[in-house]
Amino acid sequence: MMSQRPDLTLISPAIRDAMEHWLSHERALKSAADNTLSAYATDVAGFTAFMAQHRGGRQGLSSLAAIATRDMRAWMAHERGRGVSSRSLARSLSAVKTFFRWLAERHALAPTAVLSARAPKFERKLPRPLTEDAAHEMIGTVEMQAQEDWIAARDAAVLTLLYGCGLRISEALGLTGADHPLPDVLRITGKGGKQRLVPVLPVARAAVTRYVELCPFHIRAKDPIFRGKRGGALGPGMVQKSMRMARMQLGLPASATPHAMRHSFATHLLSAGGDLRTIQELLGHASLSTTQTYTAVDSGRLMDIYNAAHPKA
Repeated sequence: MMSQRPDLTLISPAIRDAMEHWLSHERALKSAADNTLSAYATDVAGFTAFMAQHRGGRQGLSSLAAIATRDMRAWMAHERGRGVSSRSLARSLSAVKTFFRWLAERHALAPTAVLSARAPKFERKLPRPLTEDAAHEMIGTVEMQAQEDWIAARDAAVLTLLYGCGLRISEALGLTGADHPLPDVLRITGKGGKQRLVPVLPVARAAVTRYVELCPFHIRAKDPIFRGKRGGALGPGMVQKSMRMARMQLGLPASATPHAMRHSFATHLLSAGGDLRTIQELLGHASLSTTQTYTAVDSGRLMDIYNAAHPKA
């Protein structure tokens, strides 16, 4: 049974104001995404509320510098008691540390215990890409299952961009009429406002062009290219639903999601001889270590082939 959540009303006005200024800083200067900011706010609010409750009631900014190692252990134990995983706890601690570093710079605090706290260890999940055949079958199946031609073309175009260009679903759905017809190279703004150049395959350009020709809605330069049934911007939920229906028809696992198409793009490039640095740039990863997870995926595939083919395996 999960333990009780902290009472957020215990967060003092001074700490709330500091959090708002910090989030504004992250948005303006670091171009943090809305989802990231929302997660930051939730994690830090939960932490500060717990500390207030744990230490006897509402406290001001100066009290945050007095947080001790035993307080950090109590918070982590509380989160574990709520059923929070090691991965989620590590993410929360990272958000808390980011907030406290900002506080230390602006309010002359020295939150040593917070900044020195160690994140729990956890095993990073490897990407689970589709096979090349499954990726192609997925695109064909989402196209066949749609009842209207323009929706069939739309869903196929979105998945072709995810698999053929390695885009995140938010990046594909963020394309506007100004991007059509797709150029040979797209300039994509990804996480953290980081820009990258992505080559566009002729098949991806053709898929988007076919969709635009069939789309019943006028697409102006500032309008989103991909539209929902009533003409509004297409949301990721509809793409996820289409893939969920298609994977059931194809007998694919639950890991066959829109993001798995991007994983497939990277893994298949690596299998074909692509180098990690290039794949890192194409995916928009800030760190090469993130891209290196695909080497583990590819190594696993090679071992499967070896075990199946070697006479003494």
